[in-house]
Amino acid sequence: MNIIPTIDPAWHTALEHAFKEQYFIDLKLFLLDEYKNYVVYPKKNELFAAFDKTPFNQVKVVILGQDPYHGENQAHGLCFSVKQSKKIPPSLLNIYKELQSDLGIQKPTHGNLTKWAAQGVFLLNSTLSVRAKTPLSHQKKGWEKLTNAAITALSNEKNGIVFLLWGEQAQAKEKLIDSNKHHILKAAHPSPLSAHRGFLGCKHFSKTNAILKAEGLTEIDWEIN
Repeated sequence: MNIIPTIDPAWHTALEHAFKEQYFIDLKLFLLDEYKNYVVYPKKNELFAAFDKTPFNQVKVVILGQDPYHGENQAHGLCFSVKQSKKIPPSLLNIYKELQSDLGIQKPTHGNLTKWAAQGVFLLNSTLSVRAKTPLSHQKKGWEKLTNAAITALSNEKNGIVFLLWGEQAQAKEKLIDSNKHHILKAAHPSPLSAHRGFLGCKHFSKTNAILKAEGLTEIDWEIN
């Protein structure tokens, strides 16, 4: 299993040092064992989908998630996103509710967010894999160090990115981001448990587009269908 991904060359350069660290070697060994002995999501060839779909030099917006979906064949490597054939999860339903409230976009018929990724929305989970039906099972195995390295690289090497930090875990990453160079928007997590505490009504989608326009960048077409 080649866990040093064949990804966008600029992403590879940004993370090359991380791929050589001992924690990444240990992570690779852990994943080899997990994929051999358990059902793990997403598929091996989708582990780095966020990096594949949104090249380093095209990142304009970052949305941070926590853990891949652990239900059968839901996860495909983009945070909050599910394969088109799968039922839309509750957190994503609340994201769609906010889209409708903020921009008047009708609720999409599916939960595949690849269209956002293709426009420069980097949909990054803190942990990039999970054992089936066992949430958080791959936390603290090394993924967080790698994804922190990705956030740090974006902060250090780029300017004007909009970081959408939803929930406490995402907001804990704020310390990795240079707020003098980038834009940080914070709200509650879109989970049904917390969305009513400040996610619904945050207007992050229109605010993001206003920032991008001010930066002279193309706005995101948030409509999925």
